[in-house]
Amino acid sequence: MSISQKITEDLSKPSWLRKLFEEGERLKSIYGEDKVYNFTIGNPGVEPPAAFHEELKRIALNPTPGMHRYMSNAGYLETREAIAQVLQENCGLDFSPNHIVMSCGAGGGLNILLKTILNPGEEVIVLVPYFPLYRAYIDNYGGVIKKVKTNADFQLNLELLAENITAKTKAIIINSPNNPTGVIYPEKSIKELGQLLRAKEEEFNNTIYLISDEPYSKLVFDGLTVPSIFKHVRNSFVVTSHSKDLALPGERIGYVAMHPEIKDADLIFKGLNFCNRALGFVNAPALMQRLVTNLQREEADIEGYLEKRNMLYNHLTSLGFDVVKPAGTFYLFPRSPMPDDIEFIKFALKYNIVVVPGIDFDMPGYFRLSFSVSLDTVMNSLPAFTKLAQDLRLK
Repeated sequence: MSISQKITEDLSKPSWLRKLFEEGERLKSIYGEDKVYNFTIGNPGVEPPAAFHEELKRIALNPTPGMHRYMSNAGYLETREAIAQVLQENCGLDFSPNHIVMSCGAGGGLNILLKTILNPGEEVIVLVPYFPLYRAYIDNYGGVIKKVKTNADFQLNLELLAENITAKTKAIIINSPNNPTGVIYPEKSIKELGQLLRAKEEEFNNTIYLISDEPYSKLVFDGLTVPSIFKHVRNSFVVTSHSKDLALPGERIGYVAMHPEIKDADLIFKGLNFCNRALGFVNAPALMQRLVTNLQREEADIEGYLEKRNMLYNHLTSLGFDVVKPAGTFYLFPRSPMPDDIEFIKFALKYNIVVVPGIDFDMPGYFRLSFSVSLDTVMNSLPAFTKLAQDLRLK
């Protein structure tokens, strides 16, 4: 066999997201761009803020010797200092550059972190529904994924979490605002989760890390904010990227931040640096590090997302779809009107509506749609959703 048996097995497992994205593109070639409503990929539909272009121009017109060479595996000192300063402002803790490691996006950050902390056979808890690549990331380093369901409104079920934390638990990954549901875990829940983790650490006499995956932390609506886990959980990490807040997904720039009082902080910092090298990232892109240094308080304009969220949410609920209103991200995660979500997404294709089945997120019976698409796509899709609902006799 030309490739490994393990990768062959992984490839045999269907990725509905990619498959359906490609189906949407095929339909566009037949019916035209404006008659196909492809809600599959979460690709930011806004442009970076003006400050990004100004900074890019400034750096390009003022090259300095060595600006494209290797730097410390952790990233440029001035970039990490800028991030540490903002983190300190947000939660009042004494962050230093040695609590930050620059990474190739949040995906790269999660991988160097999991490689640093995981021993083979140790368990990582994820909350269902969850970003599907967590499975691969955990498996990359011999970890065991352990899935814990959330409540009907997709909020934390702390009682169920407590039942699933064992002596083998090394970490819990949370994602707030959540992909695919858009929910934000409120501060009360984070505080109670911190209390639970401290109790379990004492019970099992080991360290249990909380990893907060936060690429959508600034993409929130209705005046809400994402509470800082650092205020409530000492043994914690935030992994994030500028893919969504600065609309730079293709630039692959993010970071891992650890709590300043985390156990063995110096050793963890060294481990993250080593894993950046060992996994082949080596360091985050030099140009992007320089660019985001002065952009830590900047954000892309998300008003368009809010308009599209409201338009889709109001229309779908008026048709009888059961949807938890997303507080952030650019996703809706409605309940499938058919018991079989795959059967439903195939049915929706009759109306050129392309969405992702919940089974991709280990949550069958639901479907995800991304409103990172254009406003025209959303507006044009509304009559199609109406016809779909009528055909299904939702009301």
